Amino acid sequence: MSTPNITHITSRDNTLLKELRKLSTDSTAYRKQGQVWLEGDHLCRAAIERGVKPVMAVFLESFWPIAVEYIAYDAIKNIVIKNFTIADKLWPEISSLESPAKMGFVIDLPTSIGIQASVPTVILDRVQDAGNVGSILRSAAAFGFKQVVALKGTAALWSPKVLRAGMGAHFALQLFESATVDDLAVLKIPLVVTSSHQGDFLQTVKLPSPCAWVMGHEGQGVCSELLSRAAVSVRIGQPGGEESLNVAAAAAICLHASSVQN
Repeated sequence: MSTPNITHITSRDNTLLKELRKLSTDSTAYRKQGQVWLEGDHLCRAAIERGVKPVMAVFLESFWPIAVEYIAYDAIKNIVIKNFTIADKLWPEISSLESPAKMGFVIDLPTSIGIQASVPTVILDRVQDAGNVGSILRSAAAFGFKQVVALKGTAALWSPKVLRAGMGAHFALQLFESATVDDLAVLKIPLVVTSSHQGDFLQTVKLPSPCAWVMGHEGQGVCSELLSRAAVSVRIGQPGGEESLNVAAAAAICLHASSVQN
């Protein structure tokens, strides 16, 4: 196998390094730059498996000799446009991990095709914790929900923390950010909401299919406007006596219930 073209970056003032630094440390930089930084082999593989074409591949300088023969490189050698190495001493500046990965991709931010009216959907109503948002995306992909609509106030969907928690789920979903309640009018499927204190117990309800599950703010829950629009309201029984479940845990339970009923 011939050695691919590679550009070596050794200066802290390099323009690409500065751009990568922003993408890896600023949770909303991707909106301005139109690109997303994927750090680590797992996310890179997930993107490739879903047909995403990276704009560039970036490698730790000391890892590059191995990367030429590396299985992840074999998967991308014919589709990556540019390859770069970054000096080992500079790599921590573009890593958001305690134990930095040795490679990453830059991809173009996927374009939105518009909210689909009848596709199984998850609506995020001001879910603010990045870990919760990423976990919900992962559950959505696992249980057959094809699109996620994030209302204003929800954590940035393509931020590094959400990407890590999503573990590749982003590439199996259509994602929409900064939506308003009025934007949901396009949906032609019933809204299903959860509450700690009202509604029928989940295991007793025949859930509509397809439907749009609404997952609310960690402290305030689902907003009153969406509660009033809901076709179904359910609660999750908690015989252990806790007041409420973490929103990501609740989402996993609810989305699984939909998947097994239908």
